[in-house]
Amino acid sequence: MTRNKFTILFIQLCWTVYVVTGIHRKDIFPYGTLSGDLTLQEGDDETSKVIVLTRPMRFYEASFSSLYVATNGIISTQDLPMEKQYVDDGLPTDFPVIAPFLADLDTSKGRGTIYYRQTESPTILNRVAMEVHRGFPDARFTPTHAVVVTWENVGAYEEESRSSDGSSNRVNTFQAVLAYDETDTYGLFLYPEGGLNFFGTRPKESYNVEIELPARVGFSRGEVSFLFFSRQEGPFYSITTNEQSVKNLYQVGNTGLPGVWLFHIGSSYSFDNVIPAAVGGVLATPPPFDAEATTPEYSEYSDYPEFQSPTLPEFVEAGADPSLLQSPDQPQVQLYGEEVPLTASPETPESHNSESGPREHPAIPEPRNLPPEHSGLPQRPVPEHTILELFPTRDGGSPRHSPKDQVDSVVQGVDLDTGVIQYNGGSKETCERSGQQCSQNAYCSDYATGLCCHCRSGFYGNGQHCLPNGAPHRVNGKVSGVVLVGSTPVEINNVDLHAYVVVSDGRAYTAISEVPEPAGWALMPVAPIGGLFGWLFALELPNSQNGFTIAGAEFTRHADVTFYPGNERLSIVQTAKGLDAENYLSVDTKLSGSVPFIPPGATVQMEPFKMTFQYYPSVTTSISVREFTVVSAESGAETFSFQLRQNITHNYCRHGPRSGPETLELSVERVFAMFVKEERILRYAITNKIGPVGAGIPDGGEVNPCYAGTHDCDTTAQCIPGEGQNFQCQCATGYRGDGRNCYDVDECAERLSSCGAHSQCENLQGSHRCLCQPGYEFGFDGRTCIDVDECRSQPCHGQASCTNSLGSFHCQCQAGYHGNGFQCHPQSGGSERPMTPCERHRDGAAQTSQDGFPIVGAFVPECDEAGQYRPLQCHGSTGHCWCVDVQGQERAGTRAPPSSPRPNCNEPERPKTPCEHHRHSVQGSQDGFSLVGAFVPQCDEEGQYRPLQCHGSSGHCWCVDVQGQERAGTRTPAGTPPTNCDGPVHPERPKTQCEHHRDGAQTSQDGFSLVGAFVPECDEAGQYRPLQCHGSTGHCWCVDVQGQERAGTRAPPSSPRPNCNEPERPKTQCEHHRDNVQTSQDGFPIVGVFIPECDEAGQYRPLQCHGSTGHCWCVDVQGQERAGTRAPPSSPRPNCNEPVRPERPRTQCEHHRDSLQGSHGGVGAFVPQCDEEGQYRPLQCHGSSGHCWCVDEQGQERAGTRTLPGTPPTNCDGPVPPTQRPETVCERWRASLIEHYGSQPDPHHYLPQCDSAGEFNPVQCYGDSSYCWCVDKDGREVPGTRANDAVKPACIPTVAPPTQRPLPRPDVTPPPTGGVSLLYAQGQQIGALPLTGTRMDKDKSSVLLQLHGSIVVGVAHDCLERKVYWTDIAGRTINRAGLAAGSEPEVLINTGLTSPEGLALDVVRRRMFWVDSTMDKIETSNLDGTGRRVLIDTDLVNPRAIIVDSSSGTVYWTDWNREAPKIEGASVDGQNRKVLVQEGIGLPNALTFNPASRQVCWGDAGTKRLECISPDGTGRQVIHSGLNYPFAMVFHANHFYYTDWRRDAIIGMSRGTSQFTDDYLPEQRSHLYGIALASPNCL
Repeated sequence: MTRNKFTILFIQLCWTVYVVTGIHRKDIFPYGTLSGDLTLQEGDDETSKVIVLTRPMRFYEASFSSLYVATNGIISTQDLPMEKQYVDDGLPTDFPVIAPFLADLDTSKGRGTIYYRQTESPTILNRVAMEVHRGFPDARFTPTHAVVVTWENVGAYEEESRSSDGSSNRVNTFQAVLAYDETDTYGLFLYPEGGLNFFGTRPKESYNVEIELPARVGFSRGEVSFLFFSRQEGPFYSITTNEQSVKNLYQVGNTGLPGVWLFHIGSSYSFDNVIPAAVGGVLATPPPFDAEATTPEYSEYSDYPEFQSPTLPEFVEAGADPSLLQSPDQPQVQLYGEEVPLTASPETPESHNSESGPREHPAIPEPRNLPPEHSGLPQRPVPEHTILELFPTRDGGSPRHSPKDQVDSVVQGVDLDTGVIQYNGGSKETCERSGQQCSQNAYCSDYATGLCCHCRSGFYGNGQHCLPNGAPHRVNGKVSGVVLVGSTPVEINNVDLHAYVVVSDGRAYTAISEVPEPAGWALMPVAPIGGLFGWLFALELPNSQNGFTIAGAEFTRHADVTFYPGNERLSIVQTAKGLDAENYLSVDTKLSGSVPFIPPGATVQMEPFKMTFQYYPSVTTSISVREFTVVSAESGAETFSFQLRQNITHNYCRHGPRSGPETLELSVERVFAMFVKEERILRYAITNKIGPVGAGIPDGGEVNPCYAGTHDCDTTAQCIPGEGQNFQCQCATGYRGDGRNCYDVDECAERLSSCGAHSQCENLQGSHRCLCQPGYEFGFDGRTCIDVDECRSQPCHGQASCTNSLGSFHCQCQAGYHGNGFQCHPQSGGSERPMTPCERHRDGAAQTSQDGFPIVGAFVPECDEAGQYRPLQCHGSTGHCWCVDVQGQERAGTRAPPSSPRPNCNEPERPKTPCEHHRHSVQGSQDGFSLVGAFVPQCDEEGQYRPLQCHGSSGHCWCVDVQGQERAGTRTPAGTPPTNCDGPVHPERPKTQCEHHRDGAQTSQDGFSLVGAFVPECDEAGQYRPLQCHGSTGHCWCVDVQGQERAGTRAPPSSPRPNCNEPERPKTQCEHHRDNVQTSQDGFPIVGVFIPECDEAGQYRPLQCHGSTGHCWCVDVQGQERAGTRAPPSSPRPNCNEPVRPERPRTQCEHHRDSLQGSHGGVGAFVPQCDEEGQYRPLQCHGSSGHCWCVDEQGQERAGTRTLPGTPPTNCDGPVPPTQRPETVCERWRASLIEHYGSQPDPHHYLPQCDSAGEFNPVQCYGDSSYCWCVDKDGREVPGTRANDAVKPACIPTVAPPTQRPLPRPDVTPPPTGGVSLLYAQGQQIGALPLTGTRMDKDKSSVLLQLHGSIVVGVAHDCLERKVYWTDIAGRTINRAGLAAGSEPEVLINTGLTSPEGLALDVVRRRMFWVDSTMDKIETSNLDGTGRRVLIDTDLVNPRAIIVDSSSGTVYWTDWNREAPKIEGASVDGQNRKVLVQEGIGLPNALTFNPASRQVCWGDAGTKRLECISPDGTGRQVIHSGLNYPFAMVFHANHFYYTDWRRDAIIGMSRGTSQFTDDYLPEQRSHLYGIALASPNCL
């Protein structure tokens, strides 16, 4: 026995006799500054700053997001009152309390320290999980977060006069750990041996009396709401009652270990009070800390058998962590409470001492690469690095060997002479005997020495595994291992990996979930983890193959990553285990080694690169060096590098001719890595192409879109290159469509599956799979379902015989016994045998409960004398007869209709045919009734499809082939002679487009057309008939050979049918307009939309009317409304034949009115009334609400004139009352938001609530929700008043103290200098959010300007003079302020503005541009407000956003016209105006310019899309299609940042990956408006 083993045995023997009275101080949870703890300031009554929890924690039934730590031995979920209000009282308390030792404690003058932290350390969480499992065996608890608080050497409060008695030397040490997941919270109290030296404190007010109050230990919920406005005492739980019970804290426990107390203290489910653990007592033998008893999420890295190695790894170098060097046969001794090998600090067990004190100065041994027997450290094995280094030589020599002249191979069975891994050994295999090795999408070929598998046309792979060309693919798997981040080991415990690959253009997206934070940041550069999938599914250039074509779905990849300059080394082992049940690749990843530390919040950037792969028969190798840049707030941009060595071992068929190149070059054109801290997800995105070395895509050359990845094929289609720039899109196998739009083919429903007899088909995306029916299993070939002989497993009773049958079996009691065969009982003279299944079936179907009447039409089976099913069964109502097996199940092919001879049930049973399966699937179980209206196929006596099939309901008939598939061109309608299906079979032509269209408008096989749908008519050749008519609407029109409607040929039901033989003319503008607002071919108009009327020549009719609203108006030849001609429904129609007078431009009132009418105005919206001259009528009324009011010439409401429904309206022609007050901030803000909501705010939208005087109501709420808060007289939120309760917060009109203080002076608090910040408008303030790289530095966010009484909408930044500009729709002004500290606002423009919104600066020409959404114009001026002039004031309805491209001198803006939204541009002098976008947009709010790609980009709150387009109108592309409600947007560092009204947040999105990268929600929630980029220098 070795010395080490003897030592361990001795320790184990010692455990059996050692009696523990308490845990040692070194055994409690790690604490101190080295563990990342904060310290509470010294004092007698101190409370920590708020601890904002990463995720909310449950305490009792409630959820809390913050904690406070107090000197006096307690933790609370709210800020604590003064100690005199609670420190001398017992439990319960008035406020929530977690009390490990509530007493009057004092840390003044260095008497002890209080440490606290929140943590996600797997070591901490795992240890708590083990304690909970021990104390609550039935609990399913996997903690995600923990809070550790330690009171170390704290003393009791004493008067100065009493401190001389020596009692001040008595100090206590104890600890509280709170751990929680989404639903439950558990608390641990730890009292180490010798840690409690006093057990109570004296009350401050009672020092003349010698009393001491015992410490209170327990939990209190505090006061809780009762009824509506009262409160009552909440539940509490007390552990101590007197001094002895306090002493028991370290002498006993409730977890099986003295001094350790565990409690269940909160749950999201029903929770009445705290529940203690139930182990208890003083144990003579403390259980060791079992590293094996772990939760699935936090299992300890104690031993991985597959990584054991008798020798040290090849790649261990000097300077490596000594804890990585343990010999696998050396056991690990671990006592309770000792740090497991994954401790966050690098100390060793020997460095723990029994003296009190935090672990700030551990003994860190210096690693010297000593052999294991010389290391006193706890050790663990690491994976053996088995990189197969194979390098081709010019002379074809053998590969380079290791120093020991031995190749370290990663796969057994490599023939180093031939490099071959055979499928298996043994005698020669043939396709007949072993063809099942091949994929179901492959064919097998016999060669002289054996067989090989080859994927069929339309598939790719190595023959054993084949995937459809062009179809996207998914990868699923697990990631595990231990990674040393700097000096901190971090365990990654079996977390999920998911990858999505767009094979058609080589994009691979990889996501690893639940990655611990230190490792998440540090693993960002390790893109090779996801790079495997890039190689496997890379876009193939000519004369190349991607990795899956070579390796298939079963391989092992070993990769070794060495980082410089620190020489950290990481091993990656990825094992592909084949295709899963969904036909997706399954890959497990194991990591081990070390990586450099990367600061939290940093970003990692990697440039495109290329790497060469060397291909050998069974091994693929590659070596490359890459650089990456880390951008952090601490160090700026730093560049590092790493070397990647990898080899991939896989199967190879040596029997056939070898094909494929020896070297290929992988071009990685885009690499993106990101760690999402909040979700703990590590993401990689890589775009890959593979081709011959040096044959990459030339710069600037003409490259076919298939190879450039710029094609528009569907993600489930393959791009097939043609000559030059030509290409074709072909849907992947298993999909159908035109290549640009593909959809999954349901092989099961269309009976295209390869499933044989006794199997059932299950559809998958792009494929299907076959499952054997019950009673059958796959045979040796893995495809054919064969009968299971159940009798082999002896399922019957010992006194019964078993008879096997196809798909089933039968048990029958032997003579002298009775029963069902599974249970047999001896027969006795007077005993009666139990009823058989047949008798129960018969009796259950023959009568209802007790009245004995049979159920009309039900099938009643016939049983013989022994109670068994008679072989022949007949249905008394339908007359059908059939044979059954011993279970009463119908035998396939035996059913005979009433007029046919009864079947012979003595013949052997044959399996059901596909036709019989099909027929029975649309019939009921045994009653013979078919589903009403369903097509039931007709089968002949052999069970085959009859050549002629007819639908009993529709009367259609058609011919089918042997598979039951309809033969094209044979369908005849009801009442016509059916096709002769026995005639000579002509080569069947494929279905035409018309026939596909026609059949697609009907259900699959039942012949019923969709009600109201248009079904095209096809001629005998399957082509579209020139004349098409809609059977429901009666419209008729002519079509071309593609089935597209010919312009000008549509005739309504009462008109003559068009002559389709006349030559076709092109569609006119009116016809295009009309057809665009109708559905494609069914003729149904969109409900409520205006449809223009065109004459016979396709021109606009002079008089147009809206079918829904009843308005009529005259139009010109362009279809534009002639001003002044609109007539409401009750007025005479205008005479459009009058001579055309010079038309005046539309007025502001007419623009306003027209923007709210038509299809997008919305039910209930206010539509202003204009007079004959187009001016606002003085009296305006809301048609829905009944309110009336007077307006001025600008259409603005005159204060004090609004009247309620049912009251006389104000006389608007009378003099203006002298008491008329101006509109208040509350009223202006409310009106502005109503306009932004399109006059239709949703119930959840926020609208300021104003009182009768126009001032803010004290209580403000989100819409009709219960989410409310208090505000002061200026509408500012009163901190701490937000509530989401049924009872609104009690607010008073003048809240003290906030409203009693003078308003702060509106001066500037500048953002941090030296970096880029986002400036955003939020109601009455402008905020600043710094950027670190492209990440938002939320902790440094600040308020740049407080602007009380304003509503800031547009915001812009002048990078030359460092000034911020903004529009204020409440004050109707444009302002600016410098960014220097103390700068005050300056009003630039305060006249002639109604609703100034978007604002943009031209820093080159020193001018600003803004839009006024009420005045419907765009203006410009110098930056100081001089030189003001109108830029655009025609054909604008709701201008919203505006930007300037200074380099080209172009201004762009959006028009939020609900009826005809658009994006326009013009030069900065107002010339060269043009429409950039007007199709496919809804509510274009946000607008920005991408200077890198020279594109205009916009966010649309209607279509929910973010799109970009070139200034010339080309290259339009969708970046993202899942936005919420964007308002404003900027572009910076290849990222979009936009304000979102749905989330009240700033959202970040990567332009490269189209993925959301970050978000920021200001602490005070309200809508965010404009956003601008502020940089120290002009970008």
